[in-house]
Parts: sequence; C-alpha cells; structure tokens
Amino acid sequence: MEEKKELEQEEITEEKVNAEANVEEPEEAVPEEPERASSEEPEDGGEEAEQASGPGGKKGFFRKKEKKDKRDEQIAELTDKVKRQLAEFENFRNRTEKEKARMYTIGAKDVIEKILPVADNFERGINSIPEEEKEGPVASGMEMIYRQLMTVLTDLGVTPIEAVGQEFDPNFHNAVMHVENEELGENIVAEEFQKGYKYKEEVLRHSMVSVAN
Repeated sequence: MEEKKELEQEEITEEKVNAEANVEEPEEAVPEEPERASSEEPEDGGEEAEQASGPGGKKGFFRKKEKKDKRDEQIAELTDKVKRQLAEFENFRNRTEKEKARMYTIGAKDVIEKILPVADNFERGINSIPEEEKEGPVASGMEMIYRQLMTVLTDLGVTPIEAVGQEFDPNFHNAVMHVENEELGENIVAEEFQKGYKYKEEVLRHSMVSVAN
C-alpha cells in the first residue's frame, strides 16, 4: 500500500516537472531605438530658421516677411500721400495764378477806364484849336502830352477800336443815330462821336457812332 502511494506521488512530481518544462520563457525585451531628436539641424538653413523661431511656434522667416510687407505698405501709403499733396499744391498754385491774373486785369481796367476821359478831353482840346494856332507852343505841348498818354496806354495793352468806314459791329460799336448817306454802303459807320478802346482782347469801351442806312 505504501509502495502504491509512493508511485502515485512520483507520477504527480513528473507531471509537474513536465508542465514547468513546457512553460515558454518570456521573450527578451528589445530596446526601442530612441526617436530622432527634434532639435536635429535641418539640411538647408535650419539653424537660421530655428534661431528665428517665435514663441508661438511660427518660424521667424514668415514673421520677418510680414514685417517687410508692412513697411512696403507704409512706404506706398506715404508715397501716395505725398503725390496727392503735390497735386493739390499744383492745383492751388494754378488757381492762385489765375486769380492773381484776374485781379490784375480788373485793377488795370478800373484804372484805364478812369484815364480814358482825360485822353478824350485832350483829343477834344487839340481838335478845337484853330488851324492858325496849331503850330503854337500851347497846341504843340498838348499834342506831345496826348501822344505820350496814348503811348502809355498802348504799352499797357490798350488799343483804339476802328470805327469810321467799318461795317457796324454791335460787339464793338454803339449806334446812337442813323443817317442817310448815299456815298456809304448800308450798315457802315458814318461818324464817330466817342472813341472806343479795347484792353487786350476785351472791349473796354464801345465806340459811340452813327450808322448809314
């Protein structure tokens, strides 16, 4: 009986040993290859890009480009502003020149209109001198002063309007009467009562005339 128990115990021991022998040994852990460091230098210009990296993760290259574009925009804006100011100044200068010329013309016309009656009186005085006295000192003096006055007016741009013998033109002549004259054609100026004048291209005073029918 004791021998049977010993046999059964030996069989159990052998089964236990075989079971332990069949247990697979755990595989030896293979060490993983360390990941490539993120700080590895890139092939082209990596060092400059890394040094210029910003805190937000964006590379400084783009940030510099944006800054350059902003400068260009400011330069373009300032250039456009300067051009506009130059154009405005040029327009202002042209307007000022035109205004000055207009004011000069108005002032000159105002002065000349006041001088014309003096010229009219000199002309009437010379025409009223008798023929035998026209060689006298008074007549000669009046003639010299009249000629000098007309020279000054001519230098200022004042010219007399032709009237007698010319066709009547309402732009230059002011008809105060009509006369019958067979020697003159119709609508021809027969006589001038008061001389008209032009200042440059503007009529300063119309000629006062009579017109033949």
